Amino acid sequence: MMLSVILLAAGMSRRMGAQNKMLLPLGDSTIVETTLENITAAEIGEVVVVTGYEPQQVRVLLEGKGVRLVHNPDFASGMTTSIQAGVRAASPETSGFMICLADMPLILPDEYRHLAQLFAQHLAVNPALIVQAYSGKKPGNPVIFSAQYRAEILNLTWLEGCKPIVQANRAAVFPVNFATDHFIIDLDTPEDYQMLSPLLV
Repeated sequence: MMLSVILLAAGMSRRMGAQNKMLLPLGDSTIVETTLENITAAEIGEVVVVTGYEPQQVRVLLEGKGVRLVHNPDFASGMTTSIQAGVRAASPETSGFMICLADMPLILPDEYRHLAQLFAQHLAVNPALIVQAYSGKKPGNPVIFSAQYRAEILNLTWLEGCKPIVQANRAAVFPVNFATDHFIIDLDTPEDYQMLSPLLV
């Protein structure tokens, strides 16, 4: 089984203020590098990083890290366009797409690996499988879609992500409950950053 990780690093960080949150420091690294390092350490498949806002600055940080960098010129239109750019760039041999957000640096390699392992285990039984991480009863990210949804993702007109696909295929969703809140915490505002950055030094 092959899995394609689509890491979204394209947003404009409007709620963070003047700074691009992808580039903000976390310890001796940055937000985007920390998230990517956790994903690559999990060794779960190919990684496609989708850039958008300030692509050159992000590219400089990530070149040479063994990932594929894809620019989405339509990033300002909404998250879905970046997901679609990543899915188009993924290997045609992939079994699924793990959609990850680059501003979620708390998710650990073992947690990514656990999700990927469950996807591999259940895909043979359910070719239309969707695996979604939960923190307690709250749905979070990442979400893994079987490659069966490729055309549906590429044809999606809702611009704020793949939620309509999840909602339309509830019977295919395999929820994975974690005790941590890693899957529902992202860094959107200066307050988020100030609260979480000491934890990642």
